[in-house]
Amino acid sequence: MSSSLNKQLGTTDVLWNLDALYDSPKDELLQDDLDLCTQEAELLKELYSGKMAELEPSVFTRVIRRIERIQINLGRMDTYAFLYFVTQVKNDAASAFMQKCKEDASLVNRELVFFDLEWAQLDQKSADKLLAAEDTAPYRHFLQNIRKYKKHLLSESRESLLLEIAPVGKESWLTLFEKLMGHLEFGKNKRSEEEVLSDLYDASREVRQTAAKELTEGLESQLHILTHIFNTILAGKMIDDRMRNYPAWISSRNLSNELEDSTVEALVSSTTDRYDIVQRYYGIKKELLGLEELQDYDRYAPLPSLPQELVSWQECKTIVLDGFREFSPEMADIANLFFEQNWIHAPLLDGKRGGAFSHPAVPDANPYILVNYTGNIRDVSTVAHELGHGIHQYLAREKGYFNSDTPLVLAETASIFAELLIFHKQVASIVEPTARKAFICQKLESIFASVFRQISMNRFEDMIHNSRRDNGEVATDELSALWMQSQREMFGDSVTLNDSYKIWWSYIPHFLHTPGYVYSYAFGELLVLALYNRYLEEGESFIPKYIHLLQEGGSHSPYELLQPFNIDLNDPVFWQGGLTVIEKMLNEVENV
Repeated sequence: MSSSLNKQLGTTDVLWNLDALYDSPKDELLQDDLDLCTQEAELLKELYSGKMAELEPSVFTRVIRRIERIQINLGRMDTYAFLYFVTQVKNDAASAFMQKCKEDASLVNRELVFFDLEWAQLDQKSADKLLAAEDTAPYRHFLQNIRKYKKHLLSESRESLLLEIAPVGKESWLTLFEKLMGHLEFGKNKRSEEEVLSDLYDASREVRQTAAKELTEGLESQLHILTHIFNTILAGKMIDDRMRNYPAWISSRNLSNELEDSTVEALVSSTTDRYDIVQRYYGIKKELLGLEELQDYDRYAPLPSLPQELVSWQECKTIVLDGFREFSPEMADIANLFFEQNWIHAPLLDGKRGGAFSHPAVPDANPYILVNYTGNIRDVSTVAHELGHGIHQYLAREKGYFNSDTPLVLAETASIFAELLIFHKQVASIVEPTARKAFICQKLESIFASVFRQISMNRFEDMIHNSRRDNGEVATDELSALWMQSQREMFGDSVTLNDSYKIWWSYIPHFLHTPGYVYSYAFGELLVLALYNRYLEEGESFIPKYIHLLQEGGSHSPYELLQPFNIDLNDPVFWQGGLTVIEKMLNEVENV
């Protein structure tokens, strides 16, 4: 089935070319780069460990640059191994290669632990002297961030040990999760996760119901393992937070996102206070679908007037590039590189990881995008979303490896903005009222997935992390009960959540890979709605400011990066403004 659909859509040969990283797992450069990293790390430790306070600014900056070069090479190896693996998760050799790269990197990083520890512990007067020097200016924000972790860092011996055992800790459990989901086959036709999830968007209620049943049965077959993986990750984070003196499970995430707790609390409370928007919408959708009761598997059902024709890969490319070009020719030109230079992996393949992502790789290579393209209208938005990430990563790489990594909450800005550009281009071309209404509805559902669903998942995370810490290992039934609690608070009586839905927490990778990540989607969506309104108000003058925001990467805090737009992230009124935009879209649906 997958191969015929790939052929029909024109994605069979849309495969990424990883040669900008390495030619193959047997590329001799892999070992050469590892040897150089190992030798350089050992030399840096020998020359500078215990001597940070004595260094002049020029020497201190050279040390940073040398460490950055090591991290670039390690990043190149890690990126290549990961990208090589995710398209063939059933391949034992690919898995072993990725594991070896992780173990090699941990041994190198063990030698460099001294730098972060000594820099974080350096007295303020000495640190200020180094930070004020012209030589360190490009790394100032990076260095200031390290010092924020001062009270959360352990001794050098303990940090070294944790780095050495990391490949057989959390990373190993994450790999097991990826392998498990990659090997799972759903239903009598033994379909992939991606194919089954795609059926939840089918116009046929019977198809949706079957997909929900097959997804549940497939997850149930491995639920004991999935529960164990979740508990291991929960316990590992609990132990790490305890050792590092983080007061709450979310504290380390907020710190890495460079956000104050008050900002996150304002975002979460503002969103949960407007769950009524979700409930109103699904009440409308039930009527539009002509159903007496809206079941959980009906949530993504397309409205009858929504176009159902498959969109070929070439058509998708044209839609996205034209939409980008109307906003910024520079954005379109960068996006075109992904298509022309084979930086995208698009077809459905046996053993390929589900979902979609854009990986920044390293500054002297290029970002890479993975999608599982099935040709529906939703996939066009996914391609636009990931290209938004890719453009952001491409522009930010000029800031260097240490400064290009954008905090997660701003990492979603470009992707969601890109989606919004394509949405407005498409909706403007629809004249027929019912078709326009259906199209706005599918966009509303996409926004709900980014805002309300992600905040409800944040509430689920909050409950399971705290339950693990207060009561010990969380049983499958309790995980399921907490999942249903978080979902019922959002949906109210508007959607009937069946008993089978209670285990759908078990396939969501964000809970495992990046605990606390999900609120970043809501942050990004509501921020983008505000930014897009600024664009409509300011016109052409907005575009250079927006491009500059992307170019800055992670070289400043979110608060500093958003200053040109006069946004106060701690003000609940700001977040309510984004939610009001969503409500206006809902009002339009109600009044059509």
